[in-house]
Amino acid sequence: MVTKSLSDEGGILHAVVRSDTLTEADYIYSGKANADQEGSPQFIKMHGHKVYEYALTQVPGAMKKCLDESGLPLEALKMIFIHQANEKMDEAILREFYRLYGQTPPPAILPMNIRWMGNSSVATIPTLLHQVMQGELPGYSLQKEDYILLASVGAGMNINALIYQV
Repeated sequence: MVTKSLSDEGGILHAVVRSDTLTEADYIYSGKANADQEGSPQFIKMHGHKVYEYALTQVPGAMKKCLDESGLPLEALKMIFIHQANEKMDEAILREFYRLYGQTPPPAILPMNIRWMGNSSVATIPTLLHQVMQGELPGYSLQKEDYILLASVGAGMNINALIYQV
């Protein structure tokens, strides 16, 4: 895991990056739609349960490490943005993150748009942030100097977490 403090004056304050590409590389792979059919097209496939377990065991710890090393208390976070591959998984990641602090998540801390936008891959977090900043998600708002935590897990089992000051 690599960590880095990037700024003390707003913007990105601290980041944690983790990659398990050697040990977890086969969780997401390319495969045929029908293995028995000659010339069948290739599709992205995954061992979904393994990806879910990996995300649930690794992402909350990376989020905690990032927040702890930033020097901010948990209560300083106004909002948490998680890459939305799966709503159930993101809610479980959030609960586990707060459990690591012996707490339960407060209301309106995890904005979501997956129900109408789907998994928009790497665009999820910037799209959500834009929607919150534009007032497009009722119940969610950010002000200058608020602290947010952004986290993602992606193909190859790469995790990113960062603290950002608006």
